[in-house]
Amino acid sequence: MAKDKAQNGKSISLKKEIYQQITGQLSTSLPAVKEILGEKKFERRVKKAAKLLSEGIKEKAPKKVKEVKKKAASKKAETPEAIVEN
Repeated sequence: MAKDKAQNGKSISLKKEIYQQITGQLSTSLPAVKEILGEKKFERRVKKAAKLLSEGIKEKAPKKVKEVKKKAASKKAETPEAIVEN
């Protein structure tokens, strides 16, 4: 279902995209465990692990923090005496 939306040009939510990445990485990186447990049990455990790992992810990106800019020139530099001294 999610792959159909991606193929149609619609974007997948951030949480679902990360969930899919986690399941893909876990299943490719643990083939020995897959042989021991079997296909069905392994997929179920990978699904549960991916759900727990992606649990805290929010749909919206965090807001950017605005930085306070400091004034470039100080009052002393604006006076004619400061200019003459240079």
